[in-house]
Amino acid sequence: MLIVVSAPSGAGKTSIVKEILKRHLEIVFSVSATTRPKRNDETEGRDYFFISDAEFTEKIRNKEFVEYEKLFQGHYYGTLKTFVDENLKAGKNVLFDLDVNGALSVKKIYGNNAKLIFIKPPDRKSVENRLLKRGTENEMSVKNRLERFDMEMGKINEFDYIILNDNLNHAVADTDRIIKSLINNKQKGEYENVGTNN
Repeated sequence: MLIVVSAPSGAGKTSIVKEILKRHLEIVFSVSATTRPKRNDETEGRDYFFISDAEFTEKIRNKEFVEYEKLFQGHYYGTLKTFVDENLKAGKNVLFDLDVNGALSVKKIYGNNAKLIFIKPPDRKSVENRLLKRGTENEMSVKNRLERFDMEMGKINEFDYIILNDNLNHAVADTDRIIKSLINNKQKGEYENVGTNN
């Protein structure tokens, strides 16, 4: 099955996903393609597939993406359909770290095979502080990300599960509990309500 963790930028979803992957070595992480430059601490094929604008637009024309979007500073991000389909065919559970629109695109294509988890920040100020603290964004990039905040929060009710991230350890534990239950119930051919839906 496909498990998508999503949130407004700066809400801590990537930190949560990294911890989940440490606990679940059997889960495949969905590596997105992007046209933005590689950061010093990132590895090709593990964090992202770093490709050129020309390659990305060619893949768009060929309908090779499950979802894609042109985001901050004009960079593209997208999920390759072949990557997802090959892992589903192999019976793997795939974990995604996507923006809100990307998550909803996955749900639209894969239906009940995809479960969406929304990481909810305590408030807008906490997101702004987190973006500034991590030091990877310039002032304009932070401003652009914050401008999307209201749009992203406005889609929260379209998600299957909502996790409040006012404490990272608690948010990781809550996310882990939902994922374990989803995988166990998928194996049994059934689902139960394991998280909060509001």
